[in-house]
Amino acid sequence: MFIEYFREMHIAIIVLLLIIGLILIIKGGDFFVDAASWFAEISGIPKFLIGATIVSIATTMPEMLVSIIATVQGNAEMAIGNAIGSVTANTGMILGISIVCCAGVISRKEFNLKGILMIIAAIILSLFSLKGSFGLLPSGLLLALFLVFFYDSVKTAKEISNETSENRVKPTKKQIIIGTLKFIFGALGIIVGAELLVDSGTIIACALKVPDSVIAVTIVAIGTSLPEFVTTLTAIAKKQGALSVGNIVGANIMDMALILPICSFISGGTLLVESQAMYYDMPFCLGIGLIAIVPAIIKKKFMRWQGIVMLLTYIVYVCLVVFFPII
Repeated sequence: MFIEYFREMHIAIIVLLLIIGLILIIKGGDFFVDAASWFAEISGIPKFLIGATIVSIATTMPEMLVSIIATVQGNAEMAIGNAIGSVTANTGMILGISIVCCAGVISRKEFNLKGILMIIAAIILSLFSLKGSFGLLPSGLLLALFLVFFYDSVKTAKEISNETSENRVKPTKKQIIIGTLKFIFGALGIIVGAELLVDSGTIIACALKVPDSVIAVTIVAIGTSLPEFVTTLTAIAKKQGALSVGNIVGANIMDMALILPICSFISGGTLLVESQAMYYDMPFCLGIGLIAIVPAIIKKKFMRWQGIVMLLTYIVYVCLVVFFPII
C-alpha cells in the first residue's frame, strides 16, 4: 500500500518506518488480544469462537480488500494464489508455532465442524482448479460452506452465552468504551504496522540485492499473514492459545470460502489458477490442513508433534517455491 511512496525516501527514513511498523504491530497486538479476551469473558463466549469470528474478520480484512481491489482492476488471476498462499502460511507456520507452544485439549463442539469445513474448502479448491480455472459452481459451494460456518458460530455463541448469563458480571459503560477502542485501535495498529513493516522491509531487501523469489516467499508471504501472526504470538505470550487457534481456523475459512467466491463473482465467474498455486500451493495447503485437523479431531487435542511436522512441511514448501519455481 505504501511502497510506492517509500521508493523515493532515504534509506534511514525507511529503516525508521520499519521500526515504527514493528512498534505498531507489537502494541496493536497487545491491545487487540486483551480486548478480544475481555469480550470473551464478559460475554461468556469461548475464546476459540471469538478468535474464529470477530478476531478473524478483523485480521482478514486487509486480505479481503486487497483481493477485491486487484480483481476489480483486472488482476483476478492473483486471487487464488494469494488466498491459498496465505492459508498455507497461516496453517503451516502460524498454527504450527501455536501448537508447538500451546498444545492442549480442544472442545469438539467448538472445533470439529469448523476444522472439517476448512478441509472441505481446501478439497473443493484443489479439485475444481485442476483445469486451470475456478468458476461459479465451486464459488457457490464455498459460499455455502461459509454460511454454514457463520450460522454455526452464531448459534453456538448464543447457546453458550445463554448458559453462562447468570454468572457474568455486567460491564460498565466506561469498560465497554475502553474495550471497544482497544479492539479498534489494536486492529488498526496491526494492519498499518504490517503494511509499514512489509513495504519498508521489501525496499531494504531490494537495496541489499536480495532475490525477488526470496522476498516473495519471506517478506511478502509472511506479510500477508502478519495480522494473524502477531495475534497468535501475542495470544501465546498471554496464554490465550484457544484464541489464536480460533483466529487461524476462522481466517482460513474466510480466505477460501468468502474472499475467493466474492472475487469470482466480481470477475464474472472465472478465476485463473496459476501453475504454482495448482501444483505447490494447493497440495501443501490441503496436506498441512489434514495434519492439523484430523489428529486433533480424533484425539480431542493438539499434540506438539503436529506443530513440528506442520512447520517442517511448510519449510519444504518454501524451499520448493524458492529453488524449484514453476513458471
